[in-house]
Amino acid sequence: MKKIVFLLIPVVALLGCGRKAPVEAPAKTSTDSVKRYAENYRPQFHFSPDHNWTNDPNGLVYYQGEYHLFYQYNPYGDRWGHMSWGHAVSKDLLHWEHMPVAIEEYVDKTSGDSTMIFSGSAVADLTNTSGFFPKDSGGLVAIYTSHIHRRGQQLTQHQSIAHSSDRGRTFTRYENNPVLDIKLKDFRDPKVFWYAPEKKWVMTVVIPNRYQAQFYESKNLKDWKLLSTFGPLGDTAKIWECPDLMQVPDASDPSKKKWVLLISNSHPQGPTYVGMQYFVGNFDGKKFTPENPKQYPLYLDHGKDFYAAVSFSNVPEQDGRTIILGWANNWAYGQHIPTAPWRSAMTLPRELYLVKTASGLRLQQHPVRELATLRGDSVAMQASGETPIGKATEVEYVFTGGTATSFGITLATGANEQTRIGYDKTKGEVFVDRTASGNVSFDPAFPSIERAPASLKNGVLKLHVYIDHSIVEVYINDGDQVITDQIFPSSNYALKLWSEGGDAKTDLQIWDVKSVWP
Repeated sequence: MKKIVFLLIPVVALLGCGRKAPVEAPAKTSTDSVKRYAENYRPQFHFSPDHNWTNDPNGLVYYQGEYHLFYQYNPYGDRWGHMSWGHAVSKDLLHWEHMPVAIEEYVDKTSGDSTMIFSGSAVADLTNTSGFFPKDSGGLVAIYTSHIHRRGQQLTQHQSIAHSSDRGRTFTRYENNPVLDIKLKDFRDPKVFWYAPEKKWVMTVVIPNRYQAQFYESKNLKDWKLLSTFGPLGDTAKIWECPDLMQVPDASDPSKKKWVLLISNSHPQGPTYVGMQYFVGNFDGKKFTPENPKQYPLYLDHGKDFYAAVSFSNVPEQDGRTIILGWANNWAYGQHIPTAPWRSAMTLPRELYLVKTASGLRLQQHPVRELATLRGDSVAMQASGETPIGKATEVEYVFTGGTATSFGITLATGANEQTRIGYDKTKGEVFVDRTASGNVSFDPAFPSIERAPASLKNGVLKLHVYIDHSIVEVYINDGDQVITDQIFPSSNYALKLWSEGGDAKTDLQIWDVKSVWP
């Protein structure tokens, strides 16, 4: 969960300066009689809230036939503030049903201090280790950072829990919160999982400005004991947030798994770049040990708009997948993107796998297989010129040979507007150029060119591109690298092929993608 209170103090907090009474929030935005999900820039197969601001996905868990997406949410406006947990459920990771706010910011009536519900996780306590549920039954337990602030000034952060007996529809905060407090101002983003070999819960949590992840154990989700500390290592130019320690299957043999630690990196002063790094290694129930420490940092996504991704817990064993979901925005300009009445969306859910390379094990990412069910009609590419395509489109581009030094596709979106996606043989990199992609003037940090290292495999390069109104995700060579960017075009899309320095032989398939919203 991004700590930006000193930059982005909600207006209501400023109005409360000098007052002893608790600051009251403004009235919640009404959604009555408004047609949703037809607005300009609104993604059609990426999740976005009906209205208002969202950031980090939280509490991702599969329970009793439903995938739960909790997320950082402001019930009162379309900018960061009043952080609470929004909630949606899905049976297929694609079609989401909005639920009421799950855990809302609250104010202590005595002190006037406000507690925001910052990022965290949720687990299915199937055997009632917590004792919160009736005998021989279980439920959901949310573990989150309780962010305490007074008159807009951050005081402290610690970890708290809440429990639900009705499939996440309502939560009750634990009366003896917090459950973990090490008396630090910055200490956040707990990710909890069940460690079966020792029949215990393990929490990964970060001390952001020390570039450290800590591991704790508990038998009951209430009493936590420190196991070990990891870091600093890898990217320490930016603070560490939103950790996740998980097991990831081998791409060639999913029965074999390896431990991977994800860390989100963000600069506290409003960066032009945020990102995520990962470490591959071993976890013995107490300590995480990375392989080949000198090889880091390794990055999960090379785009500007991918952050805070975490995994779904309690995914059925027979499914065998490790599935993550991230936030498709950037703290540098996220509050200024030209969308309404919502602001921010999530990435596509992705399956993670490990593949062997000459440099060691590396993560490979695939959009969840369920996404193929949204394919609509195929689109025939015109022999020359531009081919009109929908704003929700899937493109498979395969370079099979030729003398071109660079090549790719262009999304033309109006006079002097285009997003170029391509490969530069000389530099050995795939790029997404959004400097002229449409509305790029709303923030000086937005226009950019993102680059990801890539190489031809037996003379072939694959680009799997998902275009969803204002979000573009590019999966390179079966997901060896990924670039995720937002764009805000002024008109409909048209696609055209391009090459420079010679010819390019390509195979191309295009499909319309169906909306997941009614």
